[in-house]
Amino acid sequence: MVTLRRPPQYTRSGPVLEPYQVLLRPLITEKATFAAERYNAYTFQVNQLATKTEIKNAVEILFDVKVVDVRTVNRLGKKRRYKTRVGMTSGFKKAVVKLSTEHRIDFY
Repeated sequence: MVTLRRPPQYTRSGPVLEPYQVLLRPLITEKATFAAERYNAYTFQVNQLATKTEIKNAVEILFDVKVVDVRTVNRLGKKRRYKTRVGMTSGFKKAVVKLSTEHRIDFY
């Protein structure tokens, strides 16, 4: 009989990010403003290397709030033309952070 071993605990390789290095800037769009008002969910552009737990910890430390949920998406760059050349805008990682009902972040 073959016994299965559990894989070793996942450890992250690479640099350890400080909270101010994780969050790059808030994304303030019409859709993000609606989500903030209605669902108490705030959108940030984050470091490509940041994980969901690092994003959660960074928001809780920097804004002194309680985070309920973090959703992330890697946005690809768009094709842009300039005269006869075709280029790409840079992609970025976006995080939508949902806060508990008693907490708010005021950007304005």
